[in-house]
Amino acid sequence: MKVAIGVPGKFHLFQLAEQLFKFGYLEQLITSYPKFMVRKYGIPSEKIYSVPLKEVVQRGWLLLPRALKKMYNPQNLIHEIFDWEASLRVRATDFFVGTPATYPKTMQKAKKLGATIIVENGSAHTLYVMKILREEYDRFGIVPGVFQLSHEKLVEKDVLAYRDMDYVSVPSLFVKRTFLEYGIPENKIIHIPYGVDLSEFRQVPKSDNVFRVIYVGGMTLQKGVHYLLKAFSQLNLPNSELVLIGSMSEEMEPFFKRYEGSFTYKGHISQSELYKHYSQGSVFAIASIQDGFGMVLLQAMACGLPVICTTNTGGEDIVRNGLDGFIIPIRSENAIKEKLLYFYENSDKAKEMGKSAKQRVSSGFTWDDYGKRMIAEYKRILTLKK
Repeated sequence: MKVAIGVPGKFHLFQLAEQLFKFGYLEQLITSYPKFMVRKYGIPSEKIYSVPLKEVVQRGWLLLPRALKKMYNPQNLIHEIFDWEASLRVRATDFFVGTPATYPKTMQKAKKLGATIIVENGSAHTLYVMKILREEYDRFGIVPGVFQLSHEKLVEKDVLAYRDMDYVSVPSLFVKRTFLEYGIPENKIIHIPYGVDLSEFRQVPKSDNVFRVIYVGGMTLQKGVHYLLKAFSQLNLPNSELVLIGSMSEEMEPFFKRYEGSFTYKGHISQSELYKHYSQGSVFAIASIQDGFGMVLLQAMACGLPVICTTNTGGEDIVRNGLDGFIIPIRSENAIKEKLLYFYENSDKAKEMGKSAKQRVSSGFTWDDYGKRMIAEYKRILTLKK
């Protein structure tokens, strides 16, 4: 069995490539990342095809002044550059696995070469994503930034990719439901949750008795940070702290000003250092309105934290409600407050749930577990073709 992967950036597909290479099934990995970054995942240079022009254009655009960036949306151009470059390098394999950014040129060429096409889709169905995000921006009267909503041409391509693919791979029941809602047949959906690196995300002793709520992720409306900020500030709990870790977006600046003084913002922290910050928490909370699979949930749980997450984070795939944490509705400050207060008033229960969460992800949700499940699915599909 030979598998090719095409991904602009890395996402979880570097971990998939690592697993496939380990078992001898990786034919090639086409990515916009330079080879030296990919080799960190144990993938040899001869398997890597780096097409960096996409990164050069995207990162160059991000360096422009804010006023200039509002004049042009480069998303479609960036994807077209990657798709064109990847299509020149794709080879004949049993499977081509790629994000919608490899549609149409790369996927169609791979299909002509005999590959079964699998679209890797980490988020909900693109039409669901656009619908719920537009609702959120309208709700708060905010104009989204260029990279907060997909370019309309990318949405069209996503829908066509879903239609033309052989299978679509999704990481959560939440995402699967959105694909079923928009008419994708269930027998075309591969549902396998992502994993976590237990050597990288490990628990170290907490150094104080502060009730500390941790959030890791982008500061965006999509991630529901505004709901978490409002809920925590209204609780006004003594000897408590809300710690926010991740990159800032312009749309969140008004909320940060509104709740100034009620939280600690640490900005971006390298992944290799995150375990230290998770371990100083009492609970992890994420209030996303749309998050196909919050890998930060697995990371926090591996570091011994109970979690509070919404129904739209993929949490139901891993979090046993009431055992490892709580799953709550989206857009509900009251639900966030209720669960935060529960953990604040029941520290022993919080520690018990944190221990349960750690055990949960340690057996069944590592990247090795993910790789074995995915490879088994590929083999099942090959059997069907015979």
